[in-house]
Amino acid sequence: MADSLKPRSAAITDGPDRAPTRAMLKAAGFSDEDLRRPIIGVANTWIEIGPCNLHLRRLAAKVKEGIRAAGGTPMEFNTVSISDGISMGVEGMKCSLISREVIADSIELVARGNHFDGLVCLSGCDKTNPGVVMALARLDIPGLALYGGSIAPGRLGDKDLTIQDVFEAVGAFASKRIDEKQFLAVENAACPGAGACGGQFTANTMSTVMEFLGISPMGSNGIPATVAEKDQAAFDAGVLVMDLLKRDLRPSKILTRKSIENAIASVAATGGSTNAVLHLLAIAQEAGVELNIDDFDTISNRTPLIADLKPGGRFVASDLYHAGGIQLVAQRLIKAGLIHGDTITVTGKTIAEAAEMTKETAGQEVVRAVNNPLKATGGLVILKGNLAPEGCVVKVAGHERMIHRGPARVYDREEDAFAAVQAGQIKDNDVVVIRYEGPKGGPGMREMLGVTAALVGAGLGDSVALITDGRFSGATHGLMAGHVAPEAAHGGPIAALRDGDSILFDIKARRLDVEISDAELTARLATWKAPEPRYKTGVMAKYAKLVSSASEGAITR
Repeated sequence: MADSLKPRSAAITDGPDRAPTRAMLKAAGFSDEDLRRPIIGVANTWIEIGPCNLHLRRLAAKVKEGIRAAGGTPMEFNTVSISDGISMGVEGMKCSLISREVIADSIELVARGNHFDGLVCLSGCDKTNPGVVMALARLDIPGLALYGGSIAPGRLGDKDLTIQDVFEAVGAFASKRIDEKQFLAVENAACPGAGACGGQFTANTMSTVMEFLGISPMGSNGIPATVAEKDQAAFDAGVLVMDLLKRDLRPSKILTRKSIENAIASVAATGGSTNAVLHLLAIAQEAGVELNIDDFDTISNRTPLIADLKPGGRFVASDLYHAGGIQLVAQRLIKAGLIHGDTITVTGKTIAEAAEMTKETAGQEVVRAVNNPLKATGGLVILKGNLAPEGCVVKVAGHERMIHRGPARVYDREEDAFAAVQAGQIKDNDVVVIRYEGPKGGPGMREMLGVTAALVGAGLGDSVALITDGRFSGATHGLMAGHVAPEAAHGGPIAALRDGDSILFDIKARRLDVEISDAELTARLATWKAPEPRYKTGVMAKYAKLVSSASEGAITR
């Protein structure tokens, strides 16, 4: 009979018939004693391409030390990662969202194929975070996720910088608002070392989500990448997975409707990335939890924006850490009765118990009191209307415009829209439309940070709006509607738009409409023909055939 702590791995390590397996594993350096212990997978998303995941080898070594100290045998393996900051604005960005599915698939395959008893997942940049949580939900074996942490802010003069500043500097340089020397100074100072992008962009938003879900130990993710305490957090994660195994505490007990509601509230309260909508819908699907896009509006509407974080606010992730951490945000929301304090976390403590362990730094200005919020309601709204029957996502954390009406400037590729911005062709009051960039049409639903940051850098951020069936970076701010569904490649209404059409944003009414008659819209769509797929073979073609609507999380079926 298999040892109770080897419920899965005994199938490949125990008994005379498993001698070939043991011989192979011994060739890789594992001893008989190693193979008698529970086998814990360590899923690493390390790459040396870019800072976000650069340091995860170091953290993986610490995780493995913790597993060994607690009586387990770690087996590390790697999966893919695409850096959004590097691929932004080019064809390669189409690979980013697709990588989320590949990450989840590959971790699932390695864990199932090797009968791991438990699993620790290390993640860093945008899609690795939801990818590892999706894998944990699918596998439902004792496991947890640890985020590698945020980069330290860059510094130029008396100003903290993030990658957002570099993207905006592109627009400022193109419009001659800064010179070449100033442009290069921003580029050289913005990213000082390892760690994920420093504002409440997608990586740090999903890090926050992972703690509020309970799948990461509260307080561990928010430790910046290069702070010494991060190594201890990694060691502790290795110890903790063995405790999860002993208690048979699985993701299915943690990833519940209540914990997902908590996660949505955390995004709203911190002005987090619109990508959280896409990723939480996908995580809920994997966990078998019912969730729809309208839930985000409902929860955001009752949750105040209390964290003053970039891109809409003043501070970066390391400032939040020094102020008291994500636990401080949780503490505020729990005391106000805005989230479920009784949800369980991987530590065995409830989220309320975990949040109480933090200490607020005297005089901190990063996290407001609930009765003195930056805004009375959270950062995410879901708009519907004749342009987005299935919905679209807008983040209102960083601007105040509630109504915008303007003429459409229609582009079928992100590159064409970016070129128009750089050439000065976009004017005050325009509505930039970027279509055929959705999950199927892109394929891969590129983020539009290059365009949105160029608009801000060109001084148009407060006067121009943008809609797309693609996505936005967490660093995007301004009046921008993403995830428009159905997408153009599915014959959604965005496919019928023409240059000069009047587009109306009405945030209070939760509407996004083109101001033409229903009959005219129907007539235009009747003559629409689906374009040829941009990729005919390979992973991109496969993804385009399998992917669902953004309103369902752009999962593959």
